[in-house]
Amino acid sequence: MADEVMDPARVSAAMELVEAEEGPRRRLTGPVGRAVSGVAVAMSLLFLYWAWGTVTTQILRLAFLGFTLVLSFLLYPELRKRGLQQVGWPDWLLVALSLLAVGYPLWDFEEFIYRAALPTTWDQIFGGLTILLVLEATRRTTGWILPTVALAFLAYAWLGAWLPAPWTHQGYGLDRLVGHMYMTLEGIFGVPLDVAATFIILFTIYGAFLEHSRAGEFFVNFSLAATGGKPTAAGRTVTLASFLLGGPSGSGVATTVTLGSVAWPLLAKAGYDKASAGGLLSAGGIGAIISPPVLGAAAFLIAEFLKVSYLDVIAMAAIPTLLYYWSVFVMVELDAKKFGAQPVAVAGESVWSLTRKYGFHFLSLIAIVVFMLWGYTAILAVFYATVLAAALSFLRRETALTPPRLGRALEGGAVGVLSVAATCATAGIIVGVVTLTGLGLKFSIIILALAGGALFLTVLYTALAVWVLGLAVPVTASYIIAAVITAPAMIRLGVPEYAAHMFIFYYAVLSEVSPPTALSPFAAAAITGGNPYRTTLMAWKYTLPTFLVPFMFTLHPDGVGLLLKGSWGNILWTTTTAMVGLAALAAGLTGWLLRKTSLLEQALLVSAGLVLVYPGWLQDLIGFGLFALAALLQYLRRRSPDPGPVLAGQPVEKK
Repeated sequence: MADEVMDPARVSAAMELVEAEEGPRRRLTGPVGRAVSGVAVAMSLLFLYWAWGTVTTQILRLAFLGFTLVLSFLLYPELRKRGLQQVGWPDWLLVALSLLAVGYPLWDFEEFIYRAALPTTWDQIFGGLTILLVLEATRRTTGWILPTVALAFLAYAWLGAWLPAPWTHQGYGLDRLVGHMYMTLEGIFGVPLDVAATFIILFTIYGAFLEHSRAGEFFVNFSLAATGGKPTAAGRTVTLASFLLGGPSGSGVATTVTLGSVAWPLLAKAGYDKASAGGLLSAGGIGAIISPPVLGAAAFLIAEFLKVSYLDVIAMAAIPTLLYYWSVFVMVELDAKKFGAQPVAVAGESVWSLTRKYGFHFLSLIAIVVFMLWGYTAILAVFYATVLAAALSFLRRETALTPPRLGRALEGGAVGVLSVAATCATAGIIVGVVTLTGLGLKFSIIILALAGGALFLTVLYTALAVWVLGLAVPVTASYIIAAVITAPAMIRLGVPEYAAHMFIFYYAVLSEVSPPTALSPFAAAAITGGNPYRTTLMAWKYTLPTFLVPFMFTLHPDGVGLLLKGSWGNILWTTTTAMVGLAALAAGLTGWLLRKTSLLEQALLVSAGLVLVYPGWLQDLIGFGLFALAALLQYLRRRSPDPGPVLAGQPVEKK
């Protein structure tokens, strides 16, 4: 069976979906390949140095954009499906134009930054060129949709005087747009690009160091050894390994593919059908985007928007992350009984042996948080953690970051940030239009009017808006856009600013499980050979309970306990009720608690879960009562015949 499910063609198909998210990169060889690798290594080394040294903000962002544009045009072909391996003259022309665009402000830097209100003709030419280059780099790395959205926002800024109320505004010409987008720190060079140039690139370099020192392999083997030998072993392995792999990677699709190629044979042997296995793999992978200490790229933006430390964002994400994996874990446990999962014996070293040999890989992850607790900034914390990871790799010969491997890690760190960097630059254009035209205020007024001032409807409409936005653009972009146009509506109704941004962040993550951009489930289906849409539905089953959690910390003041705000008593009580509510929802959606549920018991469990996700003593009492009633009905039916476990709709044959 292992040979069948580990067909290289399936893994290759899954990797194509990873490229669908990151763009199909060229595999350059020869002098051009060595030159491009050298540029990527230089980029990583320069920004590692600037993490420790000092540099002017404008210079940092200009240099980062320059590296991003040059490497994007050299590594990503102009046609995403064509897979061109050679760099053609149009690419070299774009590289030259990119160098001119970022070099022009440096020619007379002091005068340049003071001309933003009255840009010259040359300023407008180079500003317009830079906008086009950023949009083209984004198109190559992420596809057409985000650049098209950015062009629509630019058109809105240009044509504002001709639009109907309430969208109308005075309208802005090329001079004002260029001055705002290119010559200030509000547009292309705004907060999103700054976050990519300071936080995100350092974390991608750190993740590349872990990858090339074989930390990912250790995390998978550790999970296999720690959870093997029981009927729930395969599912538990996926849950634990996805958390360990996802924490440093922050990529849902990459985590799904990495884990799926190893864990799918185990899930198949345990009795999971293709759709259920794929749903579990993708649910585990998606958890990478919300898992400390790295989370997704949007988490760094939360810190910048809120003007708080990244450690505060990690703290706010801690309990929701635990609740996410708790929900998946409960689903795994109940599925093991419902499907009649079989124990899976895993050959290999024991967990203690693996920890003794390779446990040092955990230390750099812990060090990031420890350094921040000691008072270091997130930038310095990840810098020192990267140095620590490199030093610890030499404890074992097979993990040592020798010069060739170190070079590949530095190259991988720079290349890995390109799609996010281009996305952040384009998102900066969108944010620039919003701040220039006051669109955020207009949009929040419209949401409040539609909701009639009701908090629940406002939060619900915001969730739908973020979800729809996430269908078209990546998580990072959907968070940025939604943060500037929908967060003000919730904040005006009394939702704390940090809760509003965390709410938007979690719903932006829904894009990973929602067609047509359900890349993680589609990648999992490519590995298992299952139907992509059935796999997506199963991924919804595994993730849906947890995405009710954001309503808890927005609809009621006590709910912010889930973000580690308020008294410890409230934090513990809110977390406990959330765990029980998620367990009830998981049992209701799975159709199994102590045994297969009846329709009445299933309705009681789902109702209990929905009531418990709303903080408040009355709701908690009702929720606990419904859950207890469902459990009592199950207990009273304990003597009736058990229909037996069910797998993919058919009884499992008992031997």
